[in-house]
Amino acid sequence: MRGRRGDRMTINIQEHMAINVCPGPIRPIRQISDYFPRRGPGPEGGGGRGFGEAATHLAPLALAPPVALLGATTPEDGAEVDSYDSDDATALGTLEFDLLYDQASCTLHCSILRAKGLKPMDFNGLADPYVKLHLLPGACKANKLKTKTQRNTLNPVWNEDLMYSGITDDDITHKVLRISVCDEDKLSHNEFIGEIRIPLRRLKPSQKKHFNICLERQVPLASPSSMSAALRGISCYLKELEQAEQGPGLLEERGRILLNLSYSSLRRGLLVGIVRCAHLAAMDVNGYSDPYVKTYLRPDVDKKSKHKTGVKKKTLNPEFNEEFFYEMELSALATKTLEVTVWDYDIGKSNDFIGGVSLGPGARGEARKHWGDCLQQPDTALERWHTLTSELPPAAGALPSA
Repeated sequence: MRGRRGDRMTINIQEHMAINVCPGPIRPIRQISDYFPRRGPGPEGGGGRGFGEAATHLAPLALAPPVALLGATTPEDGAEVDSYDSDDATALGTLEFDLLYDQASCTLHCSILRAKGLKPMDFNGLADPYVKLHLLPGACKANKLKTKTQRNTLNPVWNEDLMYSGITDDDITHKVLRISVCDEDKLSHNEFIGEIRIPLRRLKPSQKKHFNICLERQVPLASPSSMSAALRGISCYLKELEQAEQGPGLLEERGRILLNLSYSSLRRGLLVGIVRCAHLAAMDVNGYSDPYVKTYLRPDVDKKSKHKTGVKKKTLNPEFNEEFFYEMELSALATKTLEVTVWDYDIGKSNDFIGGVSLGPGARGEARKHWGDCLQQPDTALERWHTLTSELPPAAGALPSA
């Protein structure tokens, strides 16, 4: 578009109908040509002006950064306005919560307090938000915790306390807590709003830490369907049996079990308490398991040492609170190994192995220490968590039925 001296500059209809497409309210502008500095034919005359001069006479709307249209403060000097994205700051909202690791009870307490300024997800400009927790790495279904849903609000208040049991110092060192906020939809799939990931190594034992963090736009983990969760458990079981020959370090964690051991000098025997399990692998098509626990004291020539708990239906965090007694001298017990296995009960077919742990002189880590402390401290109840792995004990492999 060129003009001669003394002629009036003409603007075509497309420029008159242009709109401002910066983030924020849609507003008409006078001329889209105001965004593009032009060199006129000369320093004088109707529309002519120098290129440098044109840049200083642009419309105020064109010079304003996108955030000014939203009522936000101008970015600091040196910030790159072009790389600014209105969804990257607080457009998804903020989440306020507390975390506390209780080392004595091996629990992680998560207090979900409130959220502010969540992104609208429904037609009414509001949302029905709830919060989900996952410990990573780990199976989503096995360690998922969830708050209640708050209806029709962008500033929900939950004030809910969620707790993970069986959390060890090793978990605090290596695991990450994923906190995601979602919008519940009754007639369709729930929608992901935003998430936060907190490395647990940021926590100090017995010290509550407060967080108030902006949600991030990250792709949520794919939540497996009930069928895929069951298939994953079975495939992991078959795959890890193959890997077991190469070393125990390749075995996947399959949950936790809380055991209470005590040698009674009065009754002359070992008292084994099966307290509870946590975060078990899902083995059924409904995304859960029907777990029970079996114990053996090996070697067992007469095969009389088997004890079995009751079955807990449709749960991945069962509580048993059952005790078994093995009558045996302390000297003889020092050569024995206690095998604890967790199974999924199935009607009409073989039960599925979930995981197991062995405690004895040939065990490793915490399992060996727990067994040694029990023998060295008679008449003392010692309650500790143990990690279940997919390593199937050779003798237990021949006894999958109830």
